[in-house]
Amino acid sequence: MSGETGRYVKFGGAIVVVLLALGYLAYTGVQESKSYYVTIKELHGMGDSVYSKRLRVAGNVQPGSIKRSGTKVEFALVENDQILQVAYSGSEPPPDTFKDNAQALAAGRFGRDGVFHANEIQAKCASKYAPQQPGTPANGMPASEPSKNMTQVRSASPARANN
Repeated sequence: MSGETGRYVKFGGAIVVVLLALGYLAYTGVQESKSYYVTIKELHGMGDSVYSKRLRVAGNVQPGSIKRSGTKVEFALVENDQILQVAYSGSEPPPDTFKDNAQALAAGRFGRDGVFHANEIQAKCASKYAPQQPGTPANGMPASEPSKNMTQVRSASPARANN
């Protein structure tokens, strides 16, 4: 019986080691992927704890601040009267909607050099999804150009009778 008991102990020990390794990997994965959303004002007021956390910061891209170099981009985010210098060095180029005055979200870490080092940026979609402006038709066409529906198009073509 002692040989059979030894096998169970070894098997149980191996299971415990595997479970502990999986638990450690899950814990470190969650710790690394978790990020805190802060405003620029909150970021500047966090003290030394700001350097050890993964953060997400949003603001408007300051006009004229975008400097591109391949997939690397340097720009400034503005929120109220606060400005944050951002250096993005992700694996993908910034989205097409990333322009002056666009609303952007940067995810990364704040460096001791006073620059936010982002590895992800997102830009809000263009204003085509914004509420309709007064005086603009629902189809987005200027009022001077009437829209045609299917019956108008059909009636505009000459009708051919039996010839």
